[in-house]
Amino acid sequence: MTTAVATMHEWEVAPGRVLAVAQGDITRFDTDAIVNAANSGLAGGGGVDGAIHRAGGPAIMEDLERRYGPLGVRSCPTGGAVVSAAGDLPARWVIHAVGPVWHGGTRGEADLLASAYATSLRLADELGAASVAFPSISTGVYGYPQALAADVAVLTLAEALVAASSVRRVTLVAYGAESARTLTDAVRRVAPAT
Repeated sequence: MTTAVATMHEWEVAPGRVLAVAQGDITRFDTDAIVNAANSGLAGGGGVDGAIHRAGGPAIMEDLERRYGPLGVRSCPTGGAVVSAAGDLPARWVIHAVGPVWHGGTRGEADLLASAYATSLRLADELGAASVAFPSISTGVYGYPQALAADVAVLTLAEALVAASSVRRVTLVAYGAESARTLTDAVRRVAPAT
């Protein structure tokens, strides 16, 4: 890990499989893969998406175009994810996950969010990644309440991590202290008492 990220909490979900919460800049996180909270057009954007594209440089968008087609043609469904090169980022790959827009929880948002996390971890596993860093998907402009999203993330990733073959460490990276506390609280709620 770089000094840009500080680990706050760790949970060993199975022998040699760790789910961690950290605070810092995901674009500076030294890991095999980072997950991007992307839009369905894989067009870049604001928040985490914009930060990843700025830090990674044009190579990310160029690789997305090469693999999935030009802007306006390529797309990824809500709950899905795709892979690209990481450009100038310390990571080897970026996994672009499309989370749901929050509509009050009445349109299958929890299932779609769980799918975005599970699909991303499956792709990382298929790539042979040992470590993956996730942002809090859908909690920015998509409006998903942070505490509800944190519970979905922790439950989904803990289950998927146990079943993974190559991934050994998953870190939920929060930019701010309040988000980091929300994620840590979710891990503490889900983790068995030790």
